Amino acid sequence: MTASPDTRPDRFVFLLLENFTLIAFAGAIEPLRLANRMSGRTLYEWRVVTPDGRPVAASNGVAIEPQAGLEALETNTTVIVVGGVNVRQAITRPVLTWLRREARRGLAVGAVCTGAQVIAEAGLLDGRRCTIHWENRDGFEEEFPEIELTHNVFVIDRDRYTAAGGAASTDLMLKLIAMRHGPALATLVADQMIHTSIRSDRDEQRLSIPARIGIRHPKLAGVIQRMEEAIEEPVSPMLLARDAGMSTRQLERLFRRYLNRSPKRYYMELRLARARNLLMQTDMSVISVAMACGFVSPSHFSKCYRALYRTTPYRERGASEEPAA
Repeated sequence: MTASPDTRPDRFVFLLLENFTLIAFAGAIEPLRLANRMSGRTLYEWRVVTPDGRPVAASNGVAIEPQAGLEALETNTTVIVVGGVNVRQAITRPVLTWLRREARRGLAVGAVCTGAQVIAEAGLLDGRRCTIHWENRDGFEEEFPEIELTHNVFVIDRDRYTAAGGAASTDLMLKLIAMRHGPALATLVADQMIHTSIRSDRDEQRLSIPARIGIRHPKLAGVIQRMEEAIEEPVSPMLLARDAGMSTRQLERLFRRYLNRSPKRYYMELRLARARNLLMQTDMSVISVAMACGFVSPSHFSKCYRALYRTTPYRERGASEEPAA
């Protein structure tokens, strides 16, 4: 999108999937309404559609009445897929077929929250950069290793737009408004939304490690970052300590003092948290999940998982039976 004197309104169609995230949807649609209001012109028009044309419920239970189902769209339209929890269950053949057809006709396609999973499944992110909510990052990377996934709050790659969800949807739409009608209007819209800090596509989704753990200790933050980057092939405490310029005993004392657990225990919790994400978000086998999180055997993985989450990986998945050890 570029600034243009074209007076025709830009059209947006929001495809709401079952259990979509309401804040991501509201954060995307409200800037359009406010852009019209603040400019005194109809700069944008929008419609809401669902896969079958029937009302669909958000993850918080609020139901939205759509204007249509999956019908052919006019040109000069941007499709935004709004995902949420359990997005894989909402990915159907009609949805994928419709998205591919509209993309072939030259329509821009975007996604907020877990909607990126849907347009990736449709093949519309091949050769593009994108983003997705950080909680769904692990499953997305395993399923689409060839797609360049970033940590950014939103990504604009030619005619593909993705936002991580939550307030990131607003940041994406403000950027699109600025590109089309200038930054002054985008600032007016942000002021109306009490959105005092407009983030760019260079900003990252998550807080820094010191902010997340509530501790500002550079060496501790560096070790934790190294752990997060080496889940599939865990690094020994000895090597972590050496690379941080301290002894193994010093590393142990550091974790005990600030996090009330050993480095080994903290690392295990990180690996199991990622394993849980993969179990809930992908169709990977339990054995594959175990290997992806650095466990050498399913039995060891199951034992560690049960100790932390009070259930086994198989029961987490809803499997009726577990394989023999």
